Amino acid sequence: MVAKLTEFVKIHKRDILLGLLVLLLSLLSFGIGYLKAREDFRQPLIIELPHD
Repeated sequence: MVAKLTEFVKIHKRDILLGLLVLLLSLLSFGIGYLKAREDFRQPLIIELPHD
C-alpha cells in the first residue's frame, strides 16, 4: 500500500506540486479579499464635541 502511494507520488510529483500551488494561491487571494472587504464596510469613527 505504501509502495503504491510512493510510486504514485513519484510519477505525479509535478502535478501534485502545481495543484498545491494553485490551492495556496487561491486561499491567499481569498484571504486578502476578505480582509479588504472587512475594511471597506467598517463604520467610520465619528467624534462629536459636547455643546455648551
